[in-house]
Amino acid sequence: MERNKENQDRAFLLALDENRELLGAAAFESDAFPSKFINRELSWLEFNDRVLEEARNIENPLFERLNFISITGSNLDEFFMIRVASIHDQVKADYKTPDPSGLKPVSQLERISKRAHDLVRKQYSTVNRALIPALEKEGIFLKSADQLHEAQLKFAQRYFESVVFPVLTPLAVDAGSPFPLIANKSLNLFVKIERLGRKIKNDNENSFAIIQIPTVLPRIVQLPDAAGTSFILLEDLVILFINRLFTGVKVGDIARFRITRNADLEIDDDEAADLLVEIEHQVRMRQWGEVIRLEIDRDAAPSIVQSLYENLKVTDINVYRIAGPLDLTLFSKMTKLIGDQPGMRYPAFTPQTSPAFFNQSDIFSVIQKNDVLLNHPYESFDPVIDLIKQASRDPNVLAIKQTLYRVSGQSPIISALAAAAERGKQVMVLVELKARFDEENNIQWAKKLEKAGCHVIYGLIGLKTHSKITLIVREEDDAIRRYVHLGTGNYNDATARVYTDLGLMTCSEAFGRDATDFFNMISGYSIPLGFRKLIAAPRWLREDTIFRIRQETKNALDGKKAIIVAKINSLLDPEIVESLYAASQAGVKVFMIVRGICVLRPGIRGLSENIHVRSLVGRYLEHSRIFYYYNDGSEDLFLGSADWMQRNMDRRIEVQFPIEDKVVRERIFRILRLQLTDTDRAWVMNADGSYRRVDRRKSDPLDSQTELANEALRAAAKLTPEPKDLDRFIPRESVVDPDEDFEE
Repeated sequence: MERNKENQDRAFLLALDENRELLGAAAFESDAFPSKFINRELSWLEFNDRVLEEARNIENPLFERLNFISITGSNLDEFFMIRVASIHDQVKADYKTPDPSGLKPVSQLERISKRAHDLVRKQYSTVNRALIPALEKEGIFLKSADQLHEAQLKFAQRYFESVVFPVLTPLAVDAGSPFPLIANKSLNLFVKIERLGRKIKNDNENSFAIIQIPTVLPRIVQLPDAAGTSFILLEDLVILFINRLFTGVKVGDIARFRITRNADLEIDDDEAADLLVEIEHQVRMRQWGEVIRLEIDRDAAPSIVQSLYENLKVTDINVYRIAGPLDLTLFSKMTKLIGDQPGMRYPAFTPQTSPAFFNQSDIFSVIQKNDVLLNHPYESFDPVIDLIKQASRDPNVLAIKQTLYRVSGQSPIISALAAAAERGKQVMVLVELKARFDEENNIQWAKKLEKAGCHVIYGLIGLKTHSKITLIVREEDDAIRRYVHLGTGNYNDATARVYTDLGLMTCSEAFGRDATDFFNMISGYSIPLGFRKLIAAPRWLREDTIFRIRQETKNALDGKKAIIVAKINSLLDPEIVESLYAASQAGVKVFMIVRGICVLRPGIRGLSENIHVRSLVGRYLEHSRIFYYYNDGSEDLFLGSADWMQRNMDRRIEVQFPIEDKVVRERIFRILRLQLTDTDRAWVMNADGSYRRVDRRKSDPLDSQTELANEALRAAAKLTPEPKDLDRFIPRESVVDPDEDFEE
């Protein structure tokens, strides 16, 4: 039965060109579009819109919908802080070169603003018309001040006086007090003040005060409610008792506002005498960059808006008038505050133990027998942690080398590496200090590892190290054996529960020698002429990728079957896109699974009619990178850390690696088959850059994430004494943590 399934999966990949209707092929005339490329920022906004659709999807449990709306808010924050900020910098520098889509920086800002404003209106329509009413049906209320009954008012006053009032600091702004420096992403109140007994000639003469809503206090305050569950936002509580902050003056109009600043670090590796010190400084400065976006109450008084325009130096294109609570991440905080409620979340799913490690305490002996594939989050990340822990304790282990891009807040891997160094083992760790928004966290880990005696590298000049690789050198029977772990995701035990990633464990001699050469390359001056198995960026990966695409192109021109399947997070590289267009025109069938940004236009007759692009947005964040080339029947299959982006190919240290073990290959073929036939979580890309859901009427319903989880449960059930309920699985975790770096 299992062998028949594997054969079916392989046959499916070989006959993908016969499944065009299922995969959403569409034909468009090329003269309908001004460019062969879609603007990357607009493509990313389309991705965030797909996440927003999950918040609107009534098939998702209510609390998961709230988590999705929170994710769209945090995603937009980062988008403005990094991507929009970088285009602002281009405009300031008078940079006028168009991007591959033909848009100059000023035009990009205009198009982004229009699309982002539409998206924000859709967000708040979802909140006000769908999510809040749905909460109220469940007896959960987010109340405004005028909705509080007497007991709630008394509670609110006591809470304000005892907890909130002592923390607040109103900052007066008048002729003698300048406008205060507003912190990035802070929530603030603009309060107009009129001095009693003074005749005001015009509205602009009013003084005002700025009150920052303190982040040290919970933003959501639970109120007493015998009939249900009620909350009030901290900013509304402050407004309710605003007069307590001002005596001898009259409080006028009040508006809530929030700003987003340029948070893109500008670090010159060549000029920085100490990279760690320089990044620490830049992280602190992140709070005070140029204002990129102003969010303000929709009904804010014109005089308040004008004052903020002048003091923050923003224009209409940067301003978002909000019809609801600012900063939508509050809804994920609310779900955590309420706790578990029946039917409100996806039923919990525990990542299963890989069958390879069932009842096995010696990780090394398992890897010696066969290569092992771990499919996260369906299979547990524990074997990766256990590998490092066992290596740190094993007296036969001589050295551990690892690259770290992002790790969890309480990383067991960091602790194991530190313990290994303290036991006298040779431990070398590359900690990428420039991992965006993890800089501060990584600085702390680097210091801890150094203190324990590890050799710590802070990254390489001009490059980010994004590869996911571990090498363990072990003495066995008077010989040296090398154990290698390679992955598509970070060594982060927390995100391994919500991101889909693949990891390979092997003790192949070729992989081991390559891993040794790789670490010597990044720690010293040894640059290999090439690798036996690994394909590394920035030196070899671009060339290899283009070669393989062109090889399929040549085979198609020769009348041979030619297929490319790539599962990635983003497709941005112009050279790769052009190569895919040429492959399509030659007759190569190209099937892309691209979670986020895709600048390629699929389905255009004469250009890309043989290219089909789909995106999966579901309960887990699709993060793995898989590459398949038919290669005249040889069927080359790779996993890797790199997306098809210029930065990954040219400015990052990445690793792509072949999958040669037959069992592991069949498992990956199975994953591709499921994702290419997914009907429940899949979106099909149109040539104009928009997306549509797969038509469920044309095939049997399939949620690839649910099926992969069920397969993990079935595999574990064969090895455990008690049968599991295999039919009720729906994983609990949402698409991504609100702090997720969408650029990763």
